Amino acid sequence: MKPRYFVITVAVILIVFGFAIAFSGILFRLPSFKNIEKEAEKWLALPIPELLQDENPDPNVADFTLLAQQGETSFFDGVKTRTMGYNGNFLGPVVKVSQGETVNMHVKNELDQATSIHWHGLEVPGSEDGGPHQVIQSGSTWNPSFMIDQAASTLWFHPHVIGTTATQVYYGLAGMLWIEDENSASLNLPNTYGVNDIPLIIQDRSFDRDGSFYYMDNGMDGARGDYILVNGAITPHLEVNQVKMRFRIVNGANASNFNLSLSNQNEMIQIASDGGLLSEPVIRDNIFISPGERVEIIIDFSSNDEGDIVALMSGQELVMTFKVGGTAKDDTSIADKLASIERMDESLATGLKTIELDGMGHMVSLNGRQFDMNRIDDNVQVNAVEIWEITANQSMMGSIGHPFHIHGTQFQILSRDNKLPEAHEMGWKDTVFVNVGETVRIIVQFKHKGIYMYHCHILEHEEAGMMGQLEVR
Repeated sequence: MKPRYFVITVAVILIVFGFAIAFSGILFRLPSFKNIEKEAEKWLALPIPELLQDENPDPNVADFTLLAQQGETSFFDGVKTRTMGYNGNFLGPVVKVSQGETVNMHVKNELDQATSIHWHGLEVPGSEDGGPHQVIQSGSTWNPSFMIDQAASTLWFHPHVIGTTATQVYYGLAGMLWIEDENSASLNLPNTYGVNDIPLIIQDRSFDRDGSFYYMDNGMDGARGDYILVNGAITPHLEVNQVKMRFRIVNGANASNFNLSLSNQNEMIQIASDGGLLSEPVIRDNIFISPGERVEIIIDFSSNDEGDIVALMSGQELVMTFKVGGTAKDDTSIADKLASIERMDESLATGLKTIELDGMGHMVSLNGRQFDMNRIDDNVQVNAVEIWEITANQSMMGSIGHPFHIHGTQFQILSRDNKLPEAHEMGWKDTVFVNVGETVRIIVQFKHKGIYMYHCHILEHEEAGMMGQLEVR
């Protein structure tokens, strides 16, 4: 055999062998943990994240310390998995702040690699946003300071470093940021943290035989997992009484969408979207939520019997279960009017931007280009109102749609393919799912100066280049 053909033959064999090993990993990851998972369902209660303590006694100023660190977590009985977390082994605490408050964050990087921390959904100057321009080197501390100048809402935080965002989130770096205001405090909604007001970070993960995370970008639509985790636990359960329960849900997955419903066909009452309370409650049978999006829902368990088991499902997959207890005092209520949301006036728009999201896997682009840290793709004047038309194009490889996120602002959806958005999308948003072939029109205003990212929130697409940066002047 000629040397050239020998080299080609060896290369083909190695490629086939590599695919075989990868495929065998997919085939054989699940059986090794099936029995352990069944055992875990018997004892695993939903973990409730710590409510982070404000270190400043001044009622108008808050100081919080977050440590990005490495750790170990038991997702399966008797098995340790190497993880990352904020102030702990996996995920992070809930940071609770108030409108009008000055917040000083102290973020120390105790990892052996650089990181950053992006306040997803927070309207802050670009210098405080925590994007890839605000990298925190190993052993260093970042001290951003900002004023909370937006309505009550459920936000979250996670890394945003070029090249490691996807893996750092996968290994556990994420947490929630809650804003409260006078309006939310005046409503009689369930609001006792950890009792009837519960955070839920929903993600998916895969594991190898030894219990380590099996992170694999499938080359097309991002890293998707075999197991659904809620607050870092596989299919956990939560004991509830026959009362109204509020759940603040973050889709913290790298790439997976979730389509949530209840196993008993009961309704869920959505009271908020990404940027805060809706104008009025919306009754939902199922709730689609893409990576980066948040919803707040209320489930009323008063019609259930003691001992009932109600499952939260995503399609045919179990997310978690609720074990219903006895009756309890419930003074909470759901008002017909939750918030006043003034719709932005299209006639005030002074600019139009077209955003085209193309491709899958590593062959992705935004407006025909891949992200370049040294290039500003667009600019806008501070406080200017713009309309953005976002389209997810069909590619030769197919597509599953893209969750599109803009840093540093909240926007409103004007239309989907020229149709008015449904009631649950009439509130404030910072992330919107754009289906294949669909055009979503939004109206947006930046209230602070600085450089901000806009990108697909499938983290593997973002890292492959489906991201741009805009300068607000």
